[in-house]
Amino acid sequence: MIDLSPLRSSRAFRLVFAARVVSLFGISLTTVGVPWQVFDMTRSSLQVSVAAAVVGTTTFAGTLAGGVIADRFDRRTVILVSRGGATLVFAALAVNAALPTPQLWLIYLLVGINGATAVSQSALMAVTPAIVPREQLAAAGALVALSTQIGAVVGPSVAGLLIAGPGLAVNFGLCALGSLVTTTLLFFLPPLPPQGAPTARPLQSIAEGATFVAKHPVVRGVLLIDVAAMVFALPYVLFPQLAIEVFEAGPQAAGLLYTAPAVGAMIAALTSGWTSQVHHSGRVLVVAVLLYGAAIAAVGLAGSLPLALAFLAVAGACDMVSEVLRRALLAHCTPDHLQGRVSSVWLAQATVGPSAGGVEAGVASRLLGPGPAITAGGAICVVATAALAAALPPLRRVSLRADEWAAPPTGVPERSPLEPEAEIEGAVDDAVEGALAGADTERAEGDDPGRR
Repeated sequence: MIDLSPLRSSRAFRLVFAARVVSLFGISLTTVGVPWQVFDMTRSSLQVSVAAAVVGTTTFAGTLAGGVIADRFDRRTVILVSRGGATLVFAALAVNAALPTPQLWLIYLLVGINGATAVSQSALMAVTPAIVPREQLAAAGALVALSTQIGAVVGPSVAGLLIAGPGLAVNFGLCALGSLVTTTLLFFLPPLPPQGAPTARPLQSIAEGATFVAKHPVVRGVLLIDVAAMVFALPYVLFPQLAIEVFEAGPQAAGLLYTAPAVGAMIAALTSGWTSQVHHSGRVLVVAVLLYGAAIAAVGLAGSLPLALAFLAVAGACDMVSEVLRRALLAHCTPDHLQGRVSSVWLAQATVGPSAGGVEAGVASRLLGPGPAITAGGAICVVATAALAAALPPLRRVSLRADEWAAPPTGVPERSPLEPEAEIEGAVDDAVEGALAGADTERAEGDDPGRR
């Protein structure tokens, strides 16, 4: 079963996990509410796509900027300021929805600002290696991924009920309340300044992060293998056409096609405890992506809806395993002072990749038809993944157990690591002395002293 050790051992991670669950649930209310409101006001899918483009553009910019900011300032402060801004945006959406005549231009403005608050996403991802022990990174990644699935499965259904019942104003109001709860939870995190001196200029800081990603074979491989899956084997935009033209069914079948990967991912997340114990993390990651591509290819060849749903569930499970290991390996290999920038590259890639994959799938479907297009995309994913694994031996050999590619260990910086132990013990109160005594006990029992 899923490994809960990060929740048991780290109070800071408990706060982050709870905040993510509440936040993602609230955000999913807006994900449904904004398109519905825009379409209800305009009766135009083009206007809905404009709103989506505004969110995507500002989210992309916010995640990239967030990486630089998170590596230069205290990450707790960055998160609190960003989430506080998001709370105000959701509250303004609720007020606008409650007006007799809601303003369309204000919706565009507010969702654009909300996309910019994605700064907090980079900072949140960057703090994980500092608040959990290195041997728990895979378990922490599984829990983070599970929180995403909880929001994706529960939130949209609740949003539909709220919009049909109390209305959009209540829907957005609950989102604002959830964001306020999230901010309150994260307020109790300890200070989380990046370890290591930041570069003097922002542009130089961006260049430093890009250079690290380009030169580190494991980090580069993890990001490229993710691109291979997202661009070539993410056929979600074809599900309506697949349901109608191939399976000769209606919207219910399309809904099942969208749901099946989430079901497989949820099962994989709940049974992911083994990922913390695996020795060959890189090899398992490669195999998971290969199986994902093969399962997607099989969807295009499936002659019946139940068989396609089964293959999609397998694909969702493989994708969840690869996500857990990708998160853990990025955290494992990236020095603390670069965590924000590397996290922002992955998050920005996750914003752009599905859009590019949708365009690719749409063009391929027009040329080949939906089934062959899906099969071709899965096959390309398999070939690209195999080529990357062959070209990057460190990606195959990397392990979450300490190896030559591991970054220096980090920990929650409750005190300066440069001060002598005796000076600190003379300056702190009894509570901190107790914490230091507990740390000494852990070291005596065999814990890695470098983690401090």
